[in-house]
Amino acid sequence: MAQLKSLAKDTAIYGLSSIVGRFLNWLLVPLYTARLAAASGGYGVITNLYAYTALLLVLLTFGMETTFFRFANKNQERSQIIYSTALMMVGGVGLIYLLLLLSFHQPLAHALGYAEHPEYMLMLFVCVAFDAFQCIVFAYLRFQRRPVKFAALKLLNILVNIVLNILFFIVLPDMGVLRIDVGYAFAINLFTSVMLTFFLYKELTGFPYVFDRQAARQMWQYAWPILILGVAGILNQTADKILYPLIRPTQEGRMELGIYGACVKIAMIMAMITQAFRYAYEPFVFGQARDKDSRETYGKAMKYFLIFTLLAFIIVCAYMDILKYIIGSDYWEGLRVVPIVMAAEIMMGIYFNLSFWYKLIDRTIWGAWFSGAGCLVLVAVNLLFIPRYGYMACAWAGVAGYGTAMLLSYFVGQRKYPIDYPLRSMAAYVAIAALFTAIIYVVPRQWPVWMRLGINTLLVLLFCGHIVSHDLPLHSLPVVGKYFGKKTS
Repeated sequence: MAQLKSLAKDTAIYGLSSIVGRFLNWLLVPLYTARLAAASGGYGVITNLYAYTALLLVLLTFGMETTFFRFANKNQERSQIIYSTALMMVGGVGLIYLLLLLSFHQPLAHALGYAEHPEYMLMLFVCVAFDAFQCIVFAYLRFQRRPVKFAALKLLNILVNIVLNILFFIVLPDMGVLRIDVGYAFAINLFTSVMLTFFLYKELTGFPYVFDRQAARQMWQYAWPILILGVAGILNQTADKILYPLIRPTQEGRMELGIYGACVKIAMIMAMITQAFRYAYEPFVFGQARDKDSRETYGKAMKYFLIFTLLAFIIVCAYMDILKYIIGSDYWEGLRVVPIVMAAEIMMGIYFNLSFWYKLIDRTIWGAWFSGAGCLVLVAVNLLFIPRYGYMACAWAGVAGYGTAMLLSYFVGQRKYPIDYPLRSMAAYVAIAALFTAIIYVVPRQWPVWMRLGINTLLVLLFCGHIVSHDLPLHSLPVVGKYFGKKTS
């Protein structure tokens, strides 16, 4: 229980930067969708290019975050050497990437459909090199259990980004100083990424840079399957946004991609929770790997992850009539994808938690197989059904892809590294969430909004009541618990 409390504490701090940060980033969604009409396809450009950068970030970090945690925990007395080796590996790859990008950005922009505005692609792709290098530094902060600095810098980066976006998309255009251009979004992102590097000065200085060749070879052997896993995993998240303009290379296709991308932002509360949990869970798992009761702890952690992601799922569905105002009204036609995308995000989170069995036994190649299989399913569904069903095919492809990877990881994992997950209790939560979600969407849309929100609020409270009565009694909570007392045996 002490370990779970430590996990909860770190999750709360990391979650502050992740959830609050994502919420602040949400402020850019209404800004972009208000200033960039759906018909213009401007938000489609943002959605498409950021999908490419997500893939590039995985390639440029090539599994070094997880690899650093593994090797630094196994050899804590040499953690500084492991850190400097990882920095030089990622930094060296980043420099080669930048040289190639600057040399061939014109033909690349033409191939991706941005021949008229190669600067859009160039600014964002340069930004990725800085972000990749910073990933190792932030991993070092997590290894040192310094979540406060981690959270502070992440939030600072986002706040500066938002202020500059407001300046360039609202204040200056309304003053008549400049015209709105989607390229400002990419220029601002590049500026904030470069700026953040200076705030990491202390983590990049004050120690000798040592490149341990033997450690580098061992780290690469551990990392390359994670790289394959990461590429497959990120394609599961971005393949639809990359493929869509290629399958529908028209202005209408770019408009549809913008609608889909804007609506997916509402569903990203699942990604917030998954990411916050990951930041605390990854170092926690490797740190507890030697405990004799660690498998029981992993099982409990999985259950609590599922409980709170399902709660978030129900809340988003219940208050869709409010949350839809995050995006412009001409994007609302795509709101039907939100629950489907959230279901896919839950599956992704479960798959991530399941994935630790092969990392702990140093058999990361299994993750490559699972993610690869899921990616193939996702890409196939997109290629087959986007021409007919548009972005609805993208949403269902995510469910199919993540579902495939999740099931494969569970069944193989139970043979290679069995963990006693509380499946019956978890299944009960899934069934209740499915029932409540069905009720939310069955209520006629013709009913007054206040009445629908009232019914939905009751369902949310009932789900919370089930959590409290079965798995999280109020007396066990800090601060709140003293008002409810402790159970007597």
